[in-house]
Amino acid sequence: MIDYSPFWETLAKSDENWYTLTKDHKIASSTLSRLKHNKDVSMKTVNDLCRILNCNVTDIARYVPSDKDQPL
Repeated sequence: MIDYSPFWETLAKSDENWYTLTKDHKIASSTLSRLKHNKDVSMKTVNDLCRILNCNVTDIARYVPSDKDQPL
């Protein structure tokens, strides 16, 4: 499972917030909701967030093994 809790920690340390991401950077509120609930988001979105927040992918997401992962 991909866990997006690092994103929220990175966002809290930045000058950005939910409002600026949606209004200034045109990140959809539905995308932020997906991040909040650890739902799938595109790598383009992760790339955009890294650019906005000037951070690395590991500051946005991390892999956590889970029994809920689909079988390979």
